[in-house]
Amino acid sequence: MSDWSRVQLHVVTGKGGTGKSTVASALALALAHQGKHVLLCEVEGRQGIARMFDVDPLPYEERRLTTGLPDADGGRGVVHALHIDAESALLEYLSMYYRLGRAGRALDRFGVIEFATTIAPGVRDVLLSGKVYEAVQRNSRNKGAIDYDAVVLDAPPTGRITQFLNVGGEVGGLAKVGPVKAQSDTMMKLFQSPETAVHLVTLLEEMPVQETIDGIAELKRAKLRVGGVIVNMVRPRDLSTEDLAAAREGTLDRDRIESEVKAAGIEVSPALLDGLLHEAREHAERRALEDAQREVVGSLGVPTYELPRMAGGVDLGALYELAGLLREQGMA
Repeated sequence: MSDWSRVQLHVVTGKGGTGKSTVASALALALAHQGKHVLLCEVEGRQGIARMFDVDPLPYEERRLTTGLPDADGGRGVVHALHIDAESALLEYLSMYYRLGRAGRALDRFGVIEFATTIAPGVRDVLLSGKVYEAVQRNSRNKGAIDYDAVVLDAPPTGRITQFLNVGGEVGGLAKVGPVKAQSDTMMKLFQSPETAVHLVTLLEEMPVQETIDGIAELKRAKLRVGGVIVNMVRPRDLSTEDLAAAREGTLDRDRIESEVKAAGIEVSPALLDGLLHEAREHAERRALEDAQREVVGSLGVPTYELPRMAGGVDLGALYELAGLLREQGMA
């Protein structure tokens, strides 16, 4: 079991469709269950946090979302949320560091801000990650801002995460000296420090697992700390090894199944039995593939956590349940 207590910035990434936004939200709640004040950020413009917590679309300002469950001392942490967009981040940067309040807004009206964040390679990611950095390392320039115990970032997908966090390399092509270069160097110190961990979300499927393997290798090459691997949407493991083998081989006891279905008060037909046996075989084959991928994930040498597939979908109640499971497994 790993100790993540020193981590201030939890970066959650994963291949599209693996549920990284769900995991990021559950992790933020799990940390709040410890009595921590947590900021949950997103940077991809999808308003995933708002949909997850069933609230109005988030503006570019920190909004209180919900509280964690009481911790051992009866305290409750709070989860705030922030939707970060590059244009607003640049305006804030100009205001905080260059005191271009009205001038910055004028630039925005003339379209200069949008031009700057789209024409220069890497500028957008630097601005987005810069706001995340500011939320972790609050200073006197942002007066009255909340000091958070932890920040959870719903980050870009695995294929882009190293580029997103490698702000030193991105800025290197834009500025060799000056305040922008100095700030990017300071950001890299945080991103490469023990205070940051990059967690990867995967499914027990070949492509997401392979992307996780590639992502871990890229993060290590960039000297970014790999956190845990969260295996999401795991199917229930309620059948014995013997029953699974029989289902794959087509040797399940048809008479026994018919008897048990009738005992449940369901009218049985040959077509129904055929369908049930077909479903059982597909499930068993799927489980065999998952078990093979679980072994691959287990060989990666990083802490691994598992979250179940939520049969009723993911709502706020499901997020609290997933948060509790992350706590039980020692991730928060």
